[in-house]
Amino acid sequence: MEPEIKAEFKKSGFNIDDEDAVLSKCLTFCINYKLSPSDLVSSWELYYLNRQLSETSVRDSEMDGFLLHLQNEQKEALIKEEPGLHVYSNRDVDMILNDELEDTKERILDTPTDRPSIQYENLGDLEIRANGSVFSACKQSSIVTPFGQRTNKFVIQFKTSTEPIAETVKVECEDEVMEDEIIRRAQPVKKCSLLIHGSKPEPGCRFMFDRIEDKFNSLENRIKRHTSAFLASGLYEEPVDPTVASQKSVFAVGMICCDGEGHLNEKSVLLQSSVEHSGGQRVRLELEKVSQYSIFPGQVVGIVGNNPSGHCLVASNVADSIPLLASSDYDLKPSKRQALDEMGLSNSQSPTVSKLSTIMAAGPFTTADNLLFEPLTELLAYATRKQPQLLILLGPFVDSEHPEIRKATFDRSFDEVFHQEIIRRLRDHVEYMGSSTRVLLVPSIRDAHHDFVFPQPPFDIDPTELKDQITSLTNPGLFDANEIMVGCCSVDVLKHISGEEISRNPKDGSSGDRLSRLATHIIRQRSFYPLYPPTEGVPLDFSIAPEALNIPAIPQILITPSDLAPFVKVLSLNETGETKDGAKCLCVNPGRLAKGIGGGTFVELNYHGSPDTAHASVIRI
Repeated sequence: MEPEIKAEFKKSGFNIDDEDAVLSKCLTFCINYKLSPSDLVSSWELYYLNRQLSETSVRDSEMDGFLLHLQNEQKEALIKEEPGLHVYSNRDVDMILNDELEDTKERILDTPTDRPSIQYENLGDLEIRANGSVFSACKQSSIVTPFGQRTNKFVIQFKTSTEPIAETVKVECEDEVMEDEIIRRAQPVKKCSLLIHGSKPEPGCRFMFDRIEDKFNSLENRIKRHTSAFLASGLYEEPVDPTVASQKSVFAVGMICCDGEGHLNEKSVLLQSSVEHSGGQRVRLELEKVSQYSIFPGQVVGIVGNNPSGHCLVASNVADSIPLLASSDYDLKPSKRQALDEMGLSNSQSPTVSKLSTIMAAGPFTTADNLLFEPLTELLAYATRKQPQLLILLGPFVDSEHPEIRKATFDRSFDEVFHQEIIRRLRDHVEYMGSSTRVLLVPSIRDAHHDFVFPQPPFDIDPTELKDQITSLTNPGLFDANEIMVGCCSVDVLKHISGEEISRNPKDGSSGDRLSRLATHIIRQRSFYPLYPPTEGVPLDFSIAPEALNIPAIPQILITPSDLAPFVKVLSLNETGETKDGAKCLCVNPGRLAKGIGGGTFVELNYHGSPDTAHASVIRI
């Protein structure tokens, strides 16, 4: 089995240092955990991404950490198979030693009780008050939780600027908050303009009526748009039918497909061209002669190659990017325009051009052991001190994967939890901060109180609660803030593409930044979700607003929350010559605001003119 393990690592672009020791341990892992070589390498790729390893070498020093990763995977798989199984941890031991025994009578019956609702009513000083008094979020709560036992409030984990990084940013109580309040009153923040592009799907739309015809038309239109863009660039000739035998080199455009139900590999790659050129037929794609590529199912590419027998297209070059319009040339007439300004300030009249201060965070917004929403309270307290022009919050807000939500052991509906715990806090925040604060909400398919469909309509919030400051977008959404185009999508498309992508590194051995490459796929494919078929659990519905997935132009900022490591990266799209003006995009993965029973991360961004000059900090809470 060791040669098979070595071959799988090599196929995925990894070299092995100290082969004897590494392969021996990997063989042991396969035997102990009943893994095939391909499954082992897939787990290594996930470990490689989570640890943000820069080198592509598999070292013996990483085997202990990799073993722990495999053990965690096995434990999670076991819990999914047996939901009632409890895996004991250090927390259980501490509870027993401290005589904090739980009342098991109600747990045995597993029926809803009043205890959780009583617990969540005792929020005390954690709430943000809107009566003009000073924030009390920093006072001690009567409920002691693992989240509340943190020694540091906020720690800057990563910063894109070259300025010195502060070790910690602590939230002080009464005196400092009073001083910040005086400064805020004296120097109010400039209000930002807002222009939303597109309004579909709309709240209350009908879904689950997806037909085969809708899927076919959507995929066919994607191939046609890419074909037109390749032709318009003047870099390629007229596409031909790739299924026809040809001894000379030809150019074809089509979608990458897999010939089976498993994961894509070099031997299972098919190319499906358009109905116009090939009648929608597929042909096997040979990539042996291509020195570098990165492909996944659903990706639309241009192929330069020949088909000697008519049964296999031998590629010599893969064009995975097409010419894109710069965001400054994007002159689409929006169907929905919202100017969040008391004076009715429009986007074209805004005096603050290409400058924006914002804080971005993605759910879950509460820890896994309660529904107190402490991370959200801390985030709003931080936003009160920093006073960003725009606060962007992406779901899930009422996470359907939260243990308490799954059990439903409380006497409130999911919609009541959303309005009482989320909207109420946000309304108090904007009332306290004044008219200069904007809050944007992007739903998630994991929101228990919202439509389970993608693309997803915005939240249907009572207009009286908005007060021209709290706005809900579609998922995905595209908008202009101070004439800066921002695209956002709460589906974890980076992780989904990462699980399906296969790639070959150049011969010089440079692997590049994989996270940047995954994010660049979104822009180059002009789609917020270019993967097809979608990952299991994504309710992709082509019957409602398939145009909502399209990216008509390069946004200056792209927000893609993911379970992968948080990052802020500048994506340069002119390396292959597809853009003449050197268009760039700032891609932001804020991570998750809550992780397990502890805090997660969010991003504070100050955009000044271009992605290169922006200052961003990934902050751990």
